[in-house]
Amino acid sequence: MILERLEALPVGSFQYKLLIVTGLGWLFDSMDTGLIAFVLPVLTKDWGLSPAQAGWIGSIGLIGMALGAVLAGTIADRIGRKRVFSLTVILYSVSTGLCALAWDYSSLLVFRFLVGFGLGGELPVAATLMSEYAPSHLRGRFIVLLESFWGIGWLVAACIAYLLIPHFGWQIAFVIGTVPALYVFLIRLHMPESVRFLISHGRIEEAKQIILMLERKLHVASYPFAAQLSPAEREQPKAGASFAALWRKPFRTRTIMLWLAWFGIVFSYYGIFMWLPSIVFAQGFAVVKTFEYVLIMTLAQLPGYYAAAWLVDIIGRKGTLSLFLLLSGICSFFFGHADSASSLLIWGAAMSFFNLGAWGVIYTYTPEQYPTKIRALGSGWAAGFGRIGGMIAPMLVGLMLAQSLDMSTIFLMFASVFVLISAIVLILGKESKQKTLEEITDPVCES
Repeated sequence: MILERLEALPVGSFQYKLLIVTGLGWLFDSMDTGLIAFVLPVLTKDWGLSPAQAGWIGSIGLIGMALGAVLAGTIADRIGRKRVFSLTVILYSVSTGLCALAWDYSSLLVFRFLVGFGLGGELPVAATLMSEYAPSHLRGRFIVLLESFWGIGWLVAACIAYLLIPHFGWQIAFVIGTVPALYVFLIRLHMPESVRFLISHGRIEEAKQIILMLERKLHVASYPFAAQLSPAEREQPKAGASFAALWRKPFRTRTIMLWLAWFGIVFSYYGIFMWLPSIVFAQGFAVVKTFEYVLIMTLAQLPGYYAAAWLVDIIGRKGTLSLFLLLSGICSFFFGHADSASSLLIWGAAMSFFNLGAWGVIYTYTPEQYPTKIRALGSGWAAGFGRIGGMIAPMLVGLMLAQSLDMSTIFLMFASVFVLISAIVLILGKESKQKTLEEITDPVCES
C-alpha cells in the first residue's frame, strides 16, 4: 500500500523542491570540477608544473571520487540516503576551501583527494534518492534534469574563472567553493529520507508518516493505512546488501554493461574537459579568450541535457544513451581535427551537447537496474569503477602531450572509446522506461 500511494502522488511542489535541493548539490559538485579545470593552466604557469604533474592534479581527485562513490553507496544502503548526502557535501566543501590554503604541490594533491572523495560520494547517492521519489512515468526526465544542474555548475565555474581569476588569482575560486557547506542546512529542512529505503529496513511507520506528510503537502485525500502490507512491500529485500549480489544472476550482465559504460564515459569526459581550457590555450588563444571559448562550449551542455530529458521517456534510456555516446564520438573526432577557431567552437559545442546529454541518461539508467537493497551500492560501484577511467585519462593526456602527440591522435582515442561503449550499451542494455522500480527489478529477483 505504501509504494502504491507513493507512485500515485501527483507531480507537484515536493518533487520540484527535491529536484532543486539535490540539483544544487550537483551544481556545486560541477562547479568544483570546472574550477580545477580552469585553474589548471594558471596554476601550471605559476608553479612551473610539468604536463604530468598537472595531470596528477586532475587524476588525484578522481581517485578520491572512486573511493567516495563506492564507500558512500555502500553506507547509504545501510544508514540512509539523506545522511550520507549531507556528510559528503560537508566534506567536499571544507576540502575545497583548504585547497585555497595549499602551500605546495603535495598539499594541493591531498586536499584535491578529499574533495574528490566527497564529490564521488554525493553524486550516486543523490541520483538514487531522486530516482526513488520520482514518479515512474517521469523518472527519466527528472533524473536528466537533475544532471542538467551539472551544466549550470560548469557555467558558474566558467564565469568565476573569467571574471575573478584574472584579477584575484586562482585561490579565489577555491574560497568560493566553500559555500556549499551552508547548503547542508537546506538539505536537512527540505529532504526526507527515501521511503523505499525505510521499507527495505523494516521502518514501516516512518515510511507511512512520510507518505501522509506528502499527501497533505500535495493536497491529496489522505486516509489511514491498512494493517496489511502489499505483496511488493512484503517482498522488499531486507538490509544486508553485499558486493557479491552485483555479480549474481541476473544482475551480472547489467553490472558488466554499467561498469564498462561508466568507465568509457568518465575516461572520455575527464580526459577531454579537464584539459579543455589548456588544449584551447595551446591552440594559441590568450587565457581570457580561452575562458570565452570554453564558456561557449559549456553553454551547449544545457540543451543537450534537455534534449536527452525529452528523449529518455520517448525512445527509452538504452536508445538515447547509445545514440548520444555515438554522436559524442563523432563530434570529438572532428573536434580533434579542427583547424580554425570556428570549427573548434562548432565541434566543441556539439561534443558538449551530446556528451553531457549522455551523462544525464546514465545517471537515470544506473539506479534503475538494481532493487532497493543494492541500489545505492550498485550505483556507487558503477560510478566508482568509472572513476578509474577518470584517474587514467588526465594523466594519459598529459603524457601524450609530453610526447608531442598532436590533438588529432588524442581525440581519435576518445572517439574510439565513445563508439565502443555505445555498442556495449546497445548490445547488453535492458530497457527500463515507463516502469516502476519494482517492475524493473522484482520479477528479476524471483528468477
